[in-house]
Amino acid sequence: MLRQTTTVQAFFYFHIGLAMNNQRHAALRKNKVPLQVWGRKTSSNVQALMWCIGELALAYERYDVGHKFGGTDTPAFLAMNPNGTVPVIRDADGDPIWETGAIVRYLAGCYGDEDFWPADCARRAQIDQWAEWAKLNIALNFTGPVFGKLVRTAKSQQDRPAIDAALSDLHRKMAIAEARLSRNAFVAGDAFSMADIQFGHVLYRYFDIDIVRPSLPAIKAYYEKLKCRPAYVEHVMVSYEELRVP
Repeated sequence: MLRQTTTVQAFFYFHIGLAMNNQRHAALRKNKVPLQVWGRKTSSNVQALMWCIGELALAYERYDVGHKFGGTDTPAFLAMNPNGTVPVIRDADGDPIWETGAIVRYLAGCYGDEDFWPADCARRAQIDQWAEWAKLNIALNFTGPVFGKLVRTAKSQQDRPAIDAALSDLHRKMAIAEARLSRNAFVAGDAFSMADIQFGHVLYRYFDIDIVRPSLPAIKAYYEKLKCRPAYVEHVMVSYEELRVP
């Protein structure tokens, strides 16, 4: 006879499995098996990842790859990530993981607490939607069209009208974050979460480069709070002078 699994039993089995998974990863940390991270510290995507690693207090070994270090086109690297991009991680004896968002979700799921990445699907979705929004609307609209065109492009080749248009578009999106942060301590609510990683990692460069910024008091106050987080200072507030094209 087939046995029917009750809702209570399903709930019990789910949480037993979750506890066993958490115990496994806690054991990895306890045994000091470090994450392996491939990517240079001046990459904004690597900075987001390393900030996450710092907030979760995970042991790691990082290897400089990409930009002036090269190495992303080698057979060994392409075997890990066929796109030839950083970051890439390997956790203990697991398979390589690439794409920053996927890596951060993986680490959040394995090592994050209930505020950072909740077990409850509805709460997790609220954080995930703001993380995705920040990646697609803030990080992508800042890193290439603004930072890349101002810092990583020779002044003689800069297209000021295009940069100004990109800034206008960026600031329309940042107005959403401004309204959000005027009502909440962090991007997804009252607690620091994965969404803050995707939004906050661009703010150091945003406030550091020479641009005209609108008044964004809530975002500025939020940024000042991030600057008090040791992992943010160590992994995000990193000089980008080696990227500058005169």
